[in-house]
Amino acid sequence: MNPALRPPLLGVLAAIAVTTSMDATGLTAFSALPLFPLLAAFWYLQHLSRTAVGFTWGRWRHFGIAVCYPLLVLGTVALVALASGAASVAVPSWRKALLNIALVTISTALIAPLTEEGFFRGWLWASLQRAGRSPTQALLWSSVAFSLWHLSWVTLTADKLPPAQIPVFIGNAAVIGIIWGLMRWMSGSVLVASVSHGLWNGLDYVLFGFGTKVGVLGIANTAIFGPEVGILGLAVNLLFAAALYAVWRRQQGNV
Repeated sequence: MNPALRPPLLGVLAAIAVTTSMDATGLTAFSALPLFPLLAAFWYLQHLSRTAVGFTWGRWRHFGIAVCYPLLVLGTVALVALASGAASVAVPSWRKALLNIALVTISTALIAPLTEEGFFRGWLWASLQRAGRSPTQALLWSSVAFSLWHLSWVTLTADKLPPAQIPVFIGNAAVIGIIWGLMRWMSGSVLVASVSHGLWNGLDYVLFGFGTKVGVLGIANTAIFGPEVGILGLAVNLLFAAALYAVWRRQQGNV
């Protein structure tokens, strides 16, 4: 093995092992937090620059893309679910729902740079490039690692999924990781991806729910209409990822 690949491999294995242990022992609410000390430790040991790890500001247009992504994808899934009768807008309290969306969005956007985004699309991305991997390879491998890191969440916790939905979720997590990775690649910033991550979580988990929890739209058939665990969500995410990648490559060709 290339010695330069040892830090990213060890970091990912440590992250998966620690999070799996916490998910298996009922500490799921805190299982993302160990990513912060791992991020800090490997960042320090590899002497990576702040810019390489992605702790920089992106341009406003990049933040615009970050916001548009969850709005477009989740909005599309919601509209299809409503049109098919699988969802309803007659919720008990839209005021409470909007407040919950805001709380989840803001809290995730603030924490993600120090945990999931900072680790996978920050340090891991930079570490893979230090090892001689191209941005495309960093994009793919960091997305696969991001997806596998979520496996214990959907198999060992109270939010575990039916077995048939797990492969869809893992595939979807990889595609979503690619989308946020593209945002990091385009902007050079994990903060851009963190804003998108925050809004995605706020809208998805409040409106659509997760695992055994039904969201405010009342969608029970999440195997079809779940943005993360459903076939429709996977299809729309794939379309968005393909479109975003095509636009980015075209922009690079014009530079």
